[in-house]
Amino acid sequence: SAVMLMLFFVGSNTVMGQPFKQGPPVPSNFCVHSQEMELYLMINEYRKDYGLPPIVFSKSLSYVAATHLKDLFFNHPDQGTCNFHSWSNKGSWSPFCYPKDENKKNSVWEKPRELTRYPSRAYEIVYWENNPLVTDTIFMVWKTENYFNSFLLNTGKWLGKPWNAIGIAVYENYACAWFGETRDPEGEVYVCGKIPKTIVNNDFPPSEKDSLSAQPSTQPTIETQGTVHPKDSTSVTYYIIVKTSIPLNAANKLVADLKAGDYPNAKVLEKDNKIRVSVFESTDKSAVMAKLKEVKKKYADAWLLKR
Repeated sequence: SAVMLMLFFVGSNTVMGQPFKQGPPVPSNFCVHSQEMELYLMINEYRKDYGLPPIVFSKSLSYVAATHLKDLFFNHPDQGTCNFHSWSNKGSWSPFCYPKDENKKNSVWEKPRELTRYPSRAYEIVYWENNPLVTDTIFMVWKTENYFNSFLLNTGKWLGKPWNAIGIAVYENYACAWFGETRDPEGEVYVCGKIPKTIVNNDFPPSEKDSLSAQPSTQPTIETQGTVHPKDSTSVTYYIIVKTSIPLNAANKLVADLKAGDYPNAKVLEKDNKIRVSVFESTDKSAVMAKLKEVKKKYADAWLLKR
């Protein structure tokens, strides 16, 4: 049957009919940052609201996700006709320009097999913002854009797909998630700072180690995947967004209505070909978070944008 053939493919040692070499184990002390765990929990809570089962947080797929984001950030393989799913020629992996190379012998979706012992394909979504990312921003974009949302809720092309593994990474201004139908033989991933004491080997690069276990810095910091960087001296502004991806004339009309009502500071934000409507802004994060709770009573999908 078709189902039996699919299962045979997943368990076989071929890729597109060609033999492949299974990747190495994930370094035993690899871990995810608390921001990735937060995003993972938000995705599963969202799935629960729609009666869908939770997805296991995969060590292998999270490692692939973290590796890919660092490649995107440092090496920028997404040039010319190559998009965010591309991989550079500057690592221990085979380079790939997506979608140009997709019809070659191997698919970009075989990266988990190439980089880890994950036994089958997995599929990726990527988000980029020209600012350090806030978890609420990532989740709300994935939730409101149909393409991303189809992965989260198994709709459209992914209807009926049993997601049995998910990997998540956030690095600087990139975020991605990998979805796989097969369980991860490596099991679940640990949050940095909560790795069992039995894992003592040192086979992951120092930049990936648990930043939470480091001695506190005297400087304020911005935390990112596995690293701690000095905070930029420029101030950060937080915006409460109630609408996004709407025509400019509709955004201007909404802002006029909001100003006439409860939100005199409402405005249209235009950047990177994106139109958003903000109802409140401040450099004081605690004030914005308090206001966000109030705004959510009227706009349940309101979220935070950081610039």
